[in-house]
Amino acid sequence: MLTTIKNRLISLSQLILVMIFIIFEELIWEGIAKPIYEAIHSLKVLQKIEAKLQHINAYVILVIFVLLLVTVETFGIYAGMLFVSGQILLGLALYLSKIPIAAFTFWLFRVSEEKLMQFGWFKWLYDTLMAAITWLKSREIYLKTMKRLKELKASVKAWKEKTFAKESPFVVRLKRLYKNIKASLKK
Repeated sequence: MLTTIKNRLISLSQLILVMIFIIFEELIWEGIAKPIYEAIHSLKVLQKIEAKLQHINAYVILVIFVLLLVTVETFGIYAGMLFVSGQILLGLALYLSKIPIAAFTFWLFRVSEEKLMQFGWFKWLYDTLMAAITWLKSREIYLKTMKRLKELKASVKAWKEKTFAKESPFVVRLKRLYKNIKASLKK
């Protein structure tokens, strides 16, 4: 009895971790933050800053990185508090405003990773976090959930292609409705 409850709690904990990770990894990072990061990375001005960062003291980079990271995480926590308190739009606006800062912080980490890893405690934290992510991605529940998500994405894509094909009945009706509205507005 106690073992069954323990196993169910462990499975529930894994499911919660997997869902949180998937939400952040798939929806927020892949859908929003990664394109922003790539846009930031391609900016000429940042490429000049990247070259200058190679000559800046590792402690200065660490302080800047930690301040940015703390700011981003504080925004995220506060946005979550706003969501829970019922201020959904304000929480969403705050969360969305943190994404460019997070993308910049990730860019700063990538371009100064070598300097940041000089700090033993920082390297240990990073390695521990990466090990935890690897562990989470190896869980059966993660693998099954990702498989289901890929199947869902494929079916949504197929539905979208069928529904919004050039001459699908839906598109024909939509065009007809648009023409009727446009004609009635001209009268």
